[in-house]
Amino acid sequence: MALRACGLIIFRRRLIPKVDNSTIEFLLLQASDGIHHWTPPKGHVDPGENDLETALRETREEAGIEASQLTIIEGFRRELSYVARNKPKTVIYWLAEVKNYNVEIRLSHEHQAYRWLGLDEACQLAQFEEMKAALQEGHQFLCSTPA
Repeated sequence: MALRACGLIIFRRRLIPKVDNSTIEFLLLQASDGIHHWTPPKGHVDPGENDLETALRETREEAGIEASQLTIIEGFRRELSYVARNKPKTVIYWLAEVKNYNVEIRLSHEHQAYRWLGLDEACQLAQFEEMKAALQEGHQFLCSTPA
C-alpha cells in the first residue's frame, strides 16, 4: 500500500501585466532533514480527512498560510507516484494562489528555509523529475487560463 500525501503548489503573481509569464513565482520549502530537498508544502492524510483538507492543513502547519489566504485554482490536480525511503508514495497536488502577494510565511520545525522562485529556478531546486514536471504543468496551466 502506497503512502498517501497531499499538498498545494502555491504561487503568487508579481503586480505587472500577465503577458509576461515570469510574473508567476512558486513557493518552495526546504526540508530540515534528509537531503534538505525543496518541495511545496505537503503531508500525509490523517484519518477522517479528505485529500484537499490534508493539503490545506499541511500548508497551514508547514508554511503558516491559512485556507482563507488562498484561492484554489479549479481544473488543476496532479498525482505524483515515486519511491521514498524504500516505500511507494503517492502525492496529490493542487494549485493555489496567495491572495496577498506579501503573505507572511511561518515555517514549522520540518523546514529550514523558503523561497519564492520563477519556474526555471524552482525546477532547478526541485531536483526530482516528477516535481519538476508538476511545476512545469502548473505553470503551463496558469499561462493558458485567465487570471
